Amino acid sequence: MIAVRLVKEQDAADLLSLELRNKEFFQLYTGKREEHFYTLDGQKERIDRAIASAADDTGYYFVILMDENIIGIVMLSEVVRWNLQSCWIGYFLDKDQNGKGYMTEAVRQVVAIAFDELEFHRLEAGVMPHNIGSIKVLLKAGFHKEGIAKQNVKINGKWQDHQTLAIINPRDLI
Repeated sequence: MIAVRLVKEQDAADLLSLELRNKEFFQLYTGKREEHFYTLDGQKERIDRAIASAADDTGYYFVILMDENIIGIVMLSEVVRWNLQSCWIGYFLDKDQNGKGYMTEAVRQVVAIAFDELEFHRLEAGVMPHNIGSIKVLLKAGFHKEGIAKQNVKINGKWQDHQTLAIINPRDLI
């Protein structure tokens, strides 16, 4: 069984361990990271930014826990309030935990928090079209496909297409 919670300052060493174990794997799906990111100070700075973002209602950074161990992260970013009430969801899971349903459950938990506690109307996600596993996670969590965003994210120095998926807060459905 897994659980999610907002990141805490004391998570720095565990996050560093997760990032170092999965450095090559995560790099397939993210922008280039500076070497400082892979240090304890780099992770402390990351956590400080995440805590500040949550306080400012501009982003939320959750850790995925299994038996009190951090096995992944789920982020809500690019928060827009006012007439949109939306954000983007992204996530990473330890390569050794893939294919076990943990990410689907973590995404479901974060979606519930996003709708019930944070009162978002819409969550969006972007996934490289060849990342079938990630697309399945989102579909199982209730997202629907909306289209392909051409060359919209730079991954490893190259602009990549992304499948856009979204979910609407059920309370807001007309």
